[in-house]
Amino acid sequence: MTTLLEMQAITKTFPGVKALDAVTLSVQAGEIHALVGENGAGKSTLMKVLSGIYPHGSYDGVIRYDGAEARFSDIADSEKSGIIIIHQELALVPLLSIAENMFLGNERSHGGVIDWPETYARTEKLLAKVGLRDAPQIQVGKLGVGKQQLVEIAKALAKDVRLLILDEPTAALQEDDSARLLDLLLELKAQGVTSIIISHKLNEVRKVADRVTVIRDGSAVSTIDAKTEEISEDRIIRDMVGRDMAHRYPERSPQIGDVLMQVKGWNVFHPEQSHRRIIKDAEFEVRRGEIVGIAGLMGAGRTELAMSLFGRSYGQNISGEVLIDGVPADTSTVDRAIAAGLAYVTEDRKELGLVLDETIARNVTLANLPGVSKTGVLNHAEERRVAEGYRQAMAIRTPGVFQKVVNLSGGNQQKVVLSKWLFTDPRVLILDEPTRGIDVGAKFEIYAIMNELAAQGRGVVMISSEMPELLGMCDRIFVMNEGRIVGELAGHEASQEKIMAQILRH
Repeated sequence: MTTLLEMQAITKTFPGVKALDAVTLSVQAGEIHALVGENGAGKSTLMKVLSGIYPHGSYDGVIRYDGAEARFSDIADSEKSGIIIIHQELALVPLLSIAENMFLGNERSHGGVIDWPETYARTEKLLAKVGLRDAPQIQVGKLGVGKQQLVEIAKALAKDVRLLILDEPTAALQEDDSARLLDLLLELKAQGVTSIIISHKLNEVRKVADRVTVIRDGSAVSTIDAKTEEISEDRIIRDMVGRDMAHRYPERSPQIGDVLMQVKGWNVFHPEQSHRRIIKDAEFEVRRGEIVGIAGLMGAGRTELAMSLFGRSYGQNISGEVLIDGVPADTSTVDRAIAAGLAYVTEDRKELGLVLDETIARNVTLANLPGVSKTGVLNHAEERRVAEGYRQAMAIRTPGVFQKVVNLSGGNQQKVVLSKWLFTDPRVLILDEPTRGIDVGAKFEIYAIMNELAAQGRGVVMISSEMPELLGMCDRIFVMNEGRIVGELAGHEASQEKIMAQILRH
């Protein structure tokens, strides 16, 4: 196997921070090479150096690609060489169609006029490759996060790719779609495409990777070759965090009390297509001190259920009843839902959970400004005190609370979102994909926070696409399929097989 890429002693420094410290990476032609490490370890920075986002001259070290030194000035320059990067943050235009996004800047045209029949035909073929059956004319903004990720991958395949870089490509995907994507990577490998995949899902890394390089604190600490040794999750975790992690999930002795929240006869219709019922007669309850999971495949309606409960943030013609401590609660607006004791941590923290260009302090207090105000005037000293308290309690790794959240790692951003909602003092906290796109060490910290919230007598509802996570954390699991709650399992009795059986039976 010939070497396609060599990155030699790459060092990248930002003001006050050395993000990469003499990192060396070698990628063989035709292999799938995984890059793993904790959030903030430097994985994405290394790939931004490779793809020209950080241009030649802004870093030290040498990149050799296809046998020659490469000095990419921008991303368009690296794409000319067949290096295509798909970022964790989706780069799609929501108001344009799938087809328009697919060929934006790479239009199928003749004599300066776009050839729409060819554009749509090619789009359909590419969508089929990634398992999407949506029409090319559909507006991207109307797709869920998971489908948008698949559109991004199809868009990359539209270009003449030789080295495909995927930054957390399955973070937003359900198990079935993740499996399809991994199979697609293996197909591309058979066609001669080389891939670098950044992922926190170690089971997926083990499935597809020929070699795994572990990055820790800006340095490459090890490379594991599947040909010569087993790629074990324990070994990867040890190299990632610098220590053994005996348990993925913190130990907990649940103290479950009376019913705290009940949802009865909950029905929700599509926000634009008023005849389509998305949530169908959903009923469930959450007890004090309990962590309740909601499992289901993509499109089952889990996020729609959560958002409709929280201030009717999704849907129309909503009917049903929410009771807190047996008393009907008004959750018809976000303000009223918060006042009733609900909080909702969205699955899309960057788009809906945070104001990225604002400080940690401003984000933490945003959902409860009266808590840091007097007669309508913001008390900056109190805002700082509150934010500093959450910074310490949640172990948010940052120089100070006036750091902009855009500069934090994914795990620390998630802690800021959690802090924001904890400052509203919720009785029931709904967490939608709370560990999406964060590393194994940060996941453990989020789990520990969830356990602490339950120990305080709050109710926690956890939506997750990762079944092992639901099985490891939840006291009970409700199973959703096609907008209905089709099953309920006690945590100690649940298994992936039983959950799938509940889904497939309905």
